Amino acid sequence: MWQQLPFCLVFVDWSFDDIYERGESNVKLWKKMLAAGVSASLVFSLAACGSGSDEVEGGDSDGKKVTLTYARGKDQTGATTKLIKAFEKKHPQIRVKFKEMPSDTGVSHDQYVTMFSGGSGEIDVFDLDVIWPAEFAQAGYLEPLDRYIQRDKIDLDQYVEGAVEAGNYNGQQWAMPKFMDAGLLFYRTDLVDKAPKTWDEMMEQAKKLTGKNGAKYGYLFQGKQYEGLVCNFVEFIGSCGGQVLDEQGKVAINSPETVKGLQKMAEIAKSDLVPGNVTAITEIETDAIYGEGQAVFDRQWPYHYAKMNEDGSKVKGKVAVAPLPAGDQGSVAALGGWVSGINKNSKHKKEAWEFIKFMTGPEGQKISAIDGGLAPTYIPLFEDSEVKSASPLFKDKNYVEGLKSAISRPVSPEYQKISDIIQVEVSKTLAGKQTPEAAVKSMEKKLQEVVK
Repeated sequence: MWQQLPFCLVFVDWSFDDIYERGESNVKLWKKMLAAGVSASLVFSLAACGSGSDEVEGGDSDGKKVTLTYARGKDQTGATTKLIKAFEKKHPQIRVKFKEMPSDTGVSHDQYVTMFSGGSGEIDVFDLDVIWPAEFAQAGYLEPLDRYIQRDKIDLDQYVEGAVEAGNYNGQQWAMPKFMDAGLLFYRTDLVDKAPKTWDEMMEQAKKLTGKNGAKYGYLFQGKQYEGLVCNFVEFIGSCGGQVLDEQGKVAINSPETVKGLQKMAEIAKSDLVPGNVTAITEIETDAIYGEGQAVFDRQWPYHYAKMNEDGSKVKGKVAVAPLPAGDQGSVAALGGWVSGINKNSKHKKEAWEFIKFMTGPEGQKISAIDGGLAPTYIPLFEDSEVKSASPLFKDKNYVEGLKSAISRPVSPEYQKISDIIQVEVSKTLAGKQTPEAAVKSMEKKLQEVVK
């Protein structure tokens, strides 16, 4: 029987952890051999006799070059390219191919689901919105990272707690925190003397300043029917004391506070302060319009600051940041950000982990912060002189604390369905097809059918 097997048996002194690193199939074989009476003091390895494969947990162990495919949304900063080059220089046996996904996170989500549900191994490493890990882990799309983290002694206490928790589901770590986001108010220092404290103050200033120094618009925000709209909605209603789900995860959206927040959002969307096509605007259009000097204020994520100060930007050196305007309950920012995970069907998991470890570690996050304007999740980087010099945001203690305290979008295994409901109803409201009161009632009814 043994002579028919296409491998040799070699006695080696390996621990269980060593065998585990070489693939789950070897672990299963090891257990079977022990069950058959093989002495636990002698552990067998499968040594190839001319018919082996380099596809078990990657192929760098036999000296062959491995190509990983890394997927993330559109990066206009060039930081991703620089990060990949730095990694490849440190790991010459691994090449990383960058696959650019759509900038619309909802479209990217659906494309990932289609690929992974079909068992595709085309992508090895990919970035996930902080709202995806639970869904993807439950669906079996992600490789658990705990054993890699433990083996390489990664200290997760050095990362922002909320960002780590975003990649944790059912007690397991499925993704590593890459960068954090929180909504901010950006304003033109050549137009604005003092940042507004409330939504009403912002609207008043915007009306007075529109038309000056090339500013065609008073305010920009992401009004398209996609995930960015949900973030803006959460911020508006949160500033007025509204919420989608309560602390027990029950639907709590139908309240006077939520209605008031949506009313303010709709008032701005229908005003002359914003572009007529505000319901088609995402982060990409916000960057382009603001970079042309065509607006006084805008709501954007932290990366926007670095983008607006690039050569060619008409507002270079004329942009400052402040907390988003407050409602009755103060200023609220939506917690955003991205984490990185390994496709469960990747044929190069060991190399994929090396890339994630580099990308989400000090070196990779430093490149993302300096060249991409992305807020680190690795806390010690906020004390790095080069990182602090890259953006005034990174040396602002209030900003750093704000990242830690920003509110999350509704936390639920059914988040995608919740998001879809909010997108549709809020979009209809901004387009004037229904009142905020009607929208809130409709959302409550539909959410109750989803959240049990």
